[in-house]
Amino acid sequence: MNRTANDIEKNERPIVGIDSDSSSEELPAGPSRPSKIGFLEKLRNYEDALDRKLGVESHSIQRQLPENRDSFYAGWSGQLSMFAFWMGGCMNLSSFATGFLGWELGLDLRQSILVIVFGCLVGSVMTGWCAMMGPPTGLRQVSICRYSLGWYPAKAIAILNVVQEIGWCACGSITGGQALSAFSGAKVGTDIGVIICTVISFVFSFFGLTACYRFAKYTWFIFAVIFFIMLGETASFGDLATPPSAVGATASGAALTFFSIMYGSSVCCACYASDFYVGYPVNISKIKVFLLTSLGLFLSTSICAVCGAVIASALPNSEEWNEQYNAGIGFLTQAVVYPYALAQIMLFLLMFSAVGLSCGSLYSASLSIQQSTQKLAVVPRFIWTVICFAAVIALSLAGSDQLLIFLQDFLSILGYYATAVFVCLVAEHYLFRRGSFNNYDLEAWNMPDKLPVGYTGGLALICGMVGAVLGMATTWYTGVVAKRIGDFGGDVGNELCFLLTLIVYVPARSLEIRLSGR
Repeated sequence: MNRTANDIEKNERPIVGIDSDSSSEELPAGPSRPSKIGFLEKLRNYEDALDRKLGVESHSIQRQLPENRDSFYAGWSGQLSMFAFWMGGCMNLSSFATGFLGWELGLDLRQSILVIVFGCLVGSVMTGWCAMMGPPTGLRQVSICRYSLGWYPAKAIAILNVVQEIGWCACGSITGGQALSAFSGAKVGTDIGVIICTVISFVFSFFGLTACYRFAKYTWFIFAVIFFIMLGETASFGDLATPPSAVGATASGAALTFFSIMYGSSVCCACYASDFYVGYPVNISKIKVFLLTSLGLFLSTSICAVCGAVIASALPNSEEWNEQYNAGIGFLTQAVVYPYALAQIMLFLLMFSAVGLSCGSLYSASLSIQQSTQKLAVVPRFIWTVICFAAVIALSLAGSDQLLIFLQDFLSILGYYATAVFVCLVAEHYLFRRGSFNNYDLEAWNMPDKLPVGYTGGLALICGMVGAVLGMATTWYTGVVAKRIGDFGGDVGNELCFLLTLIVYVPARSLEIRLSGR
């Protein structure tokens, strides 16, 4: 267990089959891959051929050894792409739309901005920490979770990741479709726009992580300029004079609920952050990974949401803006930007901001499916990408007319399980692995008999979710604790989840190690 990372990497032995219930047995790439029988053999061979000709990335979920890392990530350009990836992926109309929720909940502009900044900062820092685990281990986030949660609880995280990532893709497709519809003057319906945005996202995710990185690398600055222009043109209309419609305990509940939404919009990425970092050098600075990830995620989500909050505060004072807001986010964007020609250009470009959000999510969703169970792991990644693509279209078309309600419920729920996972990862790393990756047996990442049993991880997750249910406040359910805060409740699900997970995990994990030795 105390072998150095270098020793482990030198002795890494490929596993050449999938004979047990392993959700991600080693699948050697290229010619060394064992032949499969029938249809799966054809699919794997087809994937190999696509990888050789088009770089489709056939290695999927296997651990990435140092000698196999892509040289693109070793240079300064590739490393700065960490920042660009999150800026390009999260600076979009979905993040912009979340800023309206503070006004919807009864907060004034000043309160909304404070909650946005604080919520995004906390969630981004937690995601940045999880991202640091990717380069030293060469593992995807679900595989890393096995060292703390155990083999079977990590499967549950993989399934939740799939749900989350498909939901994020749907958010991006809906807002991108609305932008395209507004750009065309409603000649192209939102549903057609949804399909077009999802298809473009699918193309990038199909070709793998490098394609997603290159897209963000060359587009993030364009999206940043667009939102700064929007903020500059609308800042003077922001209403700081009108008091909040929610007061007293009700205002506190609204602030807690909005914090949960903004926190969830950034911390949700913690459960798959390292998926995007397995190609980086083992010796890359952990501080660099942490700062570039946290900064890129924080700036993108907070700038877009603040822009949304400013415009939301001005809606009661502008009949035109309010009318366009009811027509859709795209039409509102067209109304607030002057001149009209500039608004048209921005709308067209903002359609592609949905691609930045969705392509990375589709990519990671396919990996999470492969890590959920052995039977699904042997199916090539591009097949799961196609299936996720179909699911995104279906969900986007179903939820396109209820965007803000979808965002409010979806984003707040995302934070709960991500909080529990983060607590377990941090406690395991610093309390039981002494803060060193040398104390992780990286060869055992896909060997259930050498990983934690999972009793502790499962119990901690269950207790954390109990806390979340008690403290959650959504449009469809309000927990018994949340109900006690104001007239409409206040979401304290993340806080209760954090406390209960920590209280249960630490002593239970100590006992598990003492009894099982792993």
